[in-house]
Amino acid sequence: MENRNKIGYMPVNKLFIKFATPAIIANVTNALYNIVDQIFIGWGMGYKGNAATSIAFPFFTICLSFGLMLGVGGAAGFNLNLGARREKVARSIIGTAISSLFIAGLIISIVFSFNISRALKFFGATDDIFNLATEYLSIAVLGTPFSIWAIGLNHLVRADGAAKYSMRAILFGAILNTILDPLFIFIFKWGMKGAAIATVISQSLSGIILLLYFKDFKSVELRLSDLKPKLTDLRLIMSLGFGTLAFQLSNVFVQVVFNNELKKYGELSIYGSSIPIAIFGIVMKITVLFTSFNIGLINGSQPIISYNYGARNFARVRETAKLLLKSSFIVSVIFFIIFQLFPRQIIGIFGEGSDLYFEYGIRYMRIFLSLMFLNGVQYSGGTFFNTIGKPKIGATISLSKNVLFLIPLLMIYPKIFGLNGIAYAAPTADLLSFLLVVFFLNREFKKMPKENLTLTEESDIIE
Repeated sequence: MENRNKIGYMPVNKLFIKFATPAIIANVTNALYNIVDQIFIGWGMGYKGNAATSIAFPFFTICLSFGLMLGVGGAAGFNLNLGARREKVARSIIGTAISSLFIAGLIISIVFSFNISRALKFFGATDDIFNLATEYLSIAVLGTPFSIWAIGLNHLVRADGAAKYSMRAILFGAILNTILDPLFIFIFKWGMKGAAIATVISQSLSGIILLLYFKDFKSVELRLSDLKPKLTDLRLIMSLGFGTLAFQLSNVFVQVVFNNELKKYGELSIYGSSIPIAIFGIVMKITVLFTSFNIGLINGSQPIISYNYGARNFARVRETAKLLLKSSFIVSVIFFIIFQLFPRQIIGIFGEGSDLYFEYGIRYMRIFLSLMFLNGVQYSGGTFFNTIGKPKIGATISLSKNVLFLIPLLMIYPKIFGLNGIAYAAPTADLLSFLLVVFFLNREFKKMPKENLTLTEESDIIE
């Protein structure tokens, strides 16, 4: 198997660059969908349009959470079993992941289509942006099956070593979205609805292009019978992807809490509620860009770590993990410097606003992102445990930041510091979650054998 699969013997740094580069481009490009929407909406509809997309953002995070769970879990399960020479199981896992992605998207689309008003009110919509948010989300939900498909298939294609194909498919959709957005918003005068239509068309075509790849899947020969979902495989996929799901769903809850707290305390300030909600949306979008860059690094390491952990090549696992953590930290520091030095310019990309708008935005952004240079290690460390088949630890780390730290702080800090307290909660949670992931990583590396084992030795791959 090692002679047939370069993941088992090619130099780790070369493999990492080979897999991570297209993965970064694909993930950052994928993140640009909503960012591009928000930029054109901001210039076309003003800051209330930005606030409306902020209110709708939890829906897209829900889609992302299920797409990542099935995509990341399917890719990890596939590579772990391929490394352990269980090719039949690996093939079955890929098939189950493909079909489950579309089914999940269909269910979410149907549920939200009949509950848009309730969802937007829960997300924190104010009266002056409710109609704009409804107009945007009512179209966006129609493309959910293809949106989730594109998110998840992206990871499955990369698990087969075709990172460049995945990158091209996502890049095609993003470029198309960038072309269609101004056409539909400014030329056709479709406003919020036009931005949503552009996104649906672009993501649907990306999903179809990614699906076409599987007729020439390299590592195993896929059959139509493999596409029938199997409960055993789905359990494994969901367990390996649960940490990612939990983290993203906790992000949904955090976004909802943020929107409602900003609405509540914003109304008591000179800024009103729409300005804080709009700024929060912009900051969340640019941090998604940062997160996507780190996810690209994680995606680049995932096949290497999973395959070699399954093959008991622990020296390569250690080397890859250390390279991932160093790279993530460096990227985090670079983004931190940019966000701290140029908040006014970054906010200005998303449209014009009043002096109060920029005053609040600059202060909020600098406070909110003041410890973000720690986040790369937190993201990479948490996902590392999923890639080696230890989803319980991965889920613990992923949930800790939002559930154990951030949400309680969002309940406490505003009562003490008012509107500014909402921003103070983020760096405190960043620090606490960083310390937790360092603890788990240190413990894992102490436990991990320093010598490689053979596949005949007794060892559980997945907990």
